[in-house]
Amino acid sequence: MTAKYQLIQKDREQEGIDLDVIQPVVGPPAVDVTRLYRDQGLLTYDPGFMSTASCQSSITYIDGEAGVLEYRGYPIEQLAKEADYLEVVFLLLYGELPNRTQLHEFDDIITHHTMLNERLKEFFGGFHYDAHPMAIMVGVVGSLSAFYHDSLDINSPRHREISAHRLIAKIPTIAAASYKHNVGEPIVYPDNELSYCGNLLHMMFATPCEPYHPNPIAVEAMNLLFILHADHEQNASTSTVRLAGSSLANPFACIAAGIASLWGPAHGGANEAVLEMLTEIGDVSNIDKYIAKAKDKNDPFRLMGFGHRVYKNYDPRANILREMCKKVLTELADNNNPLFELALKLEEIALEDEYFVKRKLYPNVDFYSGIIYRALNIPNNMFTVMFAIARTVGWVSHWMEMMSDPLQRIGRPRQVYTGPPRRDFVSLNRRS
Repeated sequence: MTAKYQLIQKDREQEGIDLDVIQPVVGPPAVDVTRLYRDQGLLTYDPGFMSTASCQSSITYIDGEAGVLEYRGYPIEQLAKEADYLEVVFLLLYGELPNRTQLHEFDDIITHHTMLNERLKEFFGGFHYDAHPMAIMVGVVGSLSAFYHDSLDINSPRHREISAHRLIAKIPTIAAASYKHNVGEPIVYPDNELSYCGNLLHMMFATPCEPYHPNPIAVEAMNLLFILHADHEQNASTSTVRLAGSSLANPFACIAAGIASLWGPAHGGANEAVLEMLTEIGDVSNIDKYIAKAKDKNDPFRLMGFGHRVYKNYDPRANILREMCKKVLTELADNNNPLFELALKLEEIALEDEYFVKRKLYPNVDFYSGIIYRALNIPNNMFTVMFAIARTVGWVSHWMEMMSDPLQRIGRPRQVYTGPPRRDFVSLNRRS
């Protein structure tokens, strides 16, 4: 179908342009403006891409007003309650949930790709002893194309699939090794007898002289966190992966770009910022003072972990994670830790305060995930790394979807130029 787009400009008469309207399966329709510049010499202007659909995708659907999140049509609430993380990985990659045989074969493939090339251990040694784990992640993941270049033909569906498997399998190993380097402990090899999440905890916390047996509740919490963080449509890091991939860069470089984007405190670093905020508040007795600061437009203090760019209702992931947060705090955490008491009290106040309720500034997934990670003894500088592990499958799924699209073109946004108009060069001896 077509829609009538009315141009209203001071320097030209009003005129109509017929533009196609793309109808999605669910969600708002999109006006196709690809002919607008070619036919009319006009660009659209949308800072932050608030009203722009950059692609068509069949992976994830979000309705921010209704608080809906679905992977391939499956509600996140059902997946969080019933699924294992690797089932969700398979779903995002291939479009359907696996049967028992498919899941067994997929689990076997991922398990046997977890090892890293031994020469990569030398690469970790090149980073400063206190390098941030995310800095190490960006460098090491980007280097994988130098170690696994046997399947880098991005025009080959089979090569793309092998690279996807390698990334999903090796990301936890790289993450754990980044942590070990940061704390000065030897790298621990994967244990193929453990689950995906159990293996990550093993590689992080085991030592040669002190074996580590993952707590089932910790594994359950990690599995849930990874499912909830697996994908989230065209967020900043996913869009970064797609933009990098549109240049036909290799998949390891694309995922490294996604990790770099995720590192920002406005994106994946938000849960780390939550813990920093709680530390700043310090005590339950200080909450009223900081609530007042958050309401003061002239005060730079902000409540981190509240509200969301997309969700104008309660973040469905936060709803799910809230219950797991209580379970982890009850079973694993030090109940006398003032940080946890502070977090729960802050949540209670924000859910009842008219200022936050009116503005729909509900606790989001970052608020609870940071608290859970702290209860699992994962340090603040590893929070975003955990996010990157979970989101790798989303990045890879979008990259594979994009690369299989025969109409895919290199991403090239335009701009509204606001600099000086054309002017002539003035020689140095004539400049005042």
